[in-house]
Amino acid sequence: MQDTPPSIPQTIDLAIIGAGPHALTLVTHLLQKRQNIRGKFLVFDPSGTWMSNWEHQFAALEIPHLRSPAVHHPDPNPFALRKFAESRGSELFPPYDLPGTKLFGDFCQDVISRFSIPQQVIPLKVIRIEPLRHLIRPRLRLWLEDGQAIVARRVVLATGSAKLNFPDGVNQIESLYPQDRLCHSHTVDLRKLRFMGEKVLIIGGGLTSGHLAVGAISRGAKVDLMLRRQLQEKLFDAEPGWLGPKYLKGFFAESNYAQRFTMIKQARNGGSMTPAMGMQLRRQVRHGNLKLDENCQVVKAEWLGENWLVKCSDGSQQEYSRIWLSTGTQFDATSEPLLQEVFAAYPTSIVNGLPVLDEYLRIPGSELFIMGGLAALQVGPTARNLSGARMASEKIVPAIVKPSLALSHLRSA
Repeated sequence: MQDTPPSIPQTIDLAIIGAGPHALTLVTHLLQKRQNIRGKFLVFDPSGTWMSNWEHQFAALEIPHLRSPAVHHPDPNPFALRKFAESRGSELFPPYDLPGTKLFGDFCQDVISRFSIPQQVIPLKVIRIEPLRHLIRPRLRLWLEDGQAIVARRVVLATGSAKLNFPDGVNQIESLYPQDRLCHSHTVDLRKLRFMGEKVLIIGGGLTSGHLAVGAISRGAKVDLMLRRQLQEKLFDAEPGWLGPKYLKGFFAESNYAQRFTMIKQARNGGSMTPAMGMQLRRQVRHGNLKLDENCQVVKAEWLGENWLVKCSDGSQQEYSRIWLSTGTQFDATSEPLLQEVFAAYPTSIVNGLPVLDEYLRIPGSELFIMGGLAALQVGPTARNLSGARMASEKIVPAIVKPSLALSHLRSA
């Protein structure tokens, strides 16, 4: 991170907000189609480096490998990661060559250097997007945290913007408590923790809660894992059929967006563990380190000064030293601060928090594109995943590299 933020140009052709896997995927796909776009775009991320948040999350939860097979990554060539891993076969995990976290991180650094984009990330946070509709050619002004502003012809929002989910029983906590005793999984860093027989309650049934449980147990904690339903085991977030025409054909043929939303929800079907994680958890149950509370929810949690007293929907109550919420996130465009003024200028249909975008993933009438979970109505249930980053890029790139698409679209707006 540089001490003094860099001065930036007054205008830019393309501004990308976020420097994670989605933004990186978009940039490689753009450069593959148009080398001359180099120098015409900037990426904004407070970290100042590509993939920094992703790397932090995987390291903090000590996640050994990805859930997606080796064909899903930011390089436009689907086989690039396998080629990169030729001498590192032990870092591809069964059953479908799931890349190890270090292998994937090294591969992404290799992609960044091959595409010559290491210096492309500006270490500043975008705090506001202001539509400039009064200009002959409408533009978008990005306001940055240090007071600078830049006017962009086109903007891509690739921050993965999602709201943290908090269960009702936790939302109603009235007592004051130390911040580190109740955390969402996003803020837990296993590397900094040691437990001496502490009892930790982890709420949630997704893969993240499994990683948290295994990490806490390895540091001397006893863990209760509470799930509001039975433990679900699946290899992937959503069936592989959602990566291609098998399921997507019917999804795109559905013109009712509320129905599409239902299809997305059913395809993802809440959190699930991989079979390998399920096996690890059952082993810890046998060893007496883990208790699985299925079909159970927190009704009330109260901080007693040293511990939490937690009352559950089955009538039982227990004391815990910490509560970790692995209750996921939800996508809601109406609560994304960066989109408020854009929606005011370009009224957009919102279905269950998801915007109805055009075929190039733009907010209709504007030159603001959206990637990640917020684009799910146009990309499908895997919009937030690595495969969704590729599918989104394939929709966005034509609108950026073919001026005719942008011009005809603005004329009709």
